[in-house]
Amino acid sequence: MKRINEYKKLFNAESDTDLKTLKTTYRNLVKEWHPDKFIANDELALEAEHKSRQIIDGYHFLVSIAPETIAANQEEHLCSAESGIADFKLKGQLLEVSFMDGSTYEYFGVSKNIFTRLINADKQLRFAKRNIFNSYLYRRAKKAA
Repeated sequence: MKRINEYKKLFNAESDTDLKTLKTTYRNLVKEWHPDKFIANDELALEAEHKSRQIIDGYHFLVSIAPETIAANQEEHLCSAESGIADFKLKGQLLEVSFMDGSTYEYFGVSKNIFTRLINADKQLRFAKRNIFNSYLYRRAKKAA
């Protein structure tokens, strides 16, 4: 969640920002912070290089969690979930689930309590379908092979 908030702050994005607005903001930020605009080996040039990487990462991340992207990829997400869970791990409040088809998804804001319940569930896939897959904001981290 911290990462999402950082990127939204960088782009001045609301939770309902559409992809067109996000793209326009991205282009303006890249123009403003492009490293070629600054003198080489200058402090501002180094800052611009760091900032431009952050802008590019933020744009790709925000596009991946945008409602339009999630809606477009929902069928693929359901197919991956149907293939079965291969592995999962929790890092802070980020649940990373690898599926049998080779794809990996990240679910944001998953509490330790939900993760513990997932571990202890008799049927982990059924628990995840009911309590995680459609309840938390997610993005595809890795495509199926």
